Amino acid sequence: MADNSDFHQTGDEDDPTQNGNGEAEEAIAQLFDDYQSGFNDYDMERICDCFALPTIIWQHEKGHVFNDDEELIENIEVLLKALEKEGVSHSDFQVVSSHVSGLTALVTLDWSQESADGEAVFEFTCHYQLIQDGQDWMIAGIVNE
Repeated sequence: MADNSDFHQTGDEDDPTQNGNGEAEEAIAQLFDDYQSGFNDYDMERICDCFALPTIIWQHEKGHVFNDDEELIENIEVLLKALEKEGVSHSDFQVVSSHVSGLTALVTLDWSQESADGEAVFEFTCHYQLIQDGQDWMIAGIVNE
């Protein structure tokens, strides 16, 4: 299970644009639990549902803009095929940092993607920019290290 206990909200709790009482942290933790489950279940649509569109993903030192579900799912499909080829059966993360302010959040996660025997296949860090859309938090952008 991912350690998502370190999501923190800052700012004025009386501000009506903020979800006081930890609601933002809980919603963001749920977003990343859903995102992780999508990878663990190899569920492209579940992963895609975590994103606001358009979204930008920086990978291999290049920014890629995904304007719609079709473009994003195509990218996720390629990624999941690569993970499957490498024998990744489980993805887990640790929260490195988080900052919630109003309708936006910045979150950094350390990921470990492991084989069935528990050996790390990939370890990396991702930085996420999130936006709140109604009651939902969505990934607006990712920078992969």
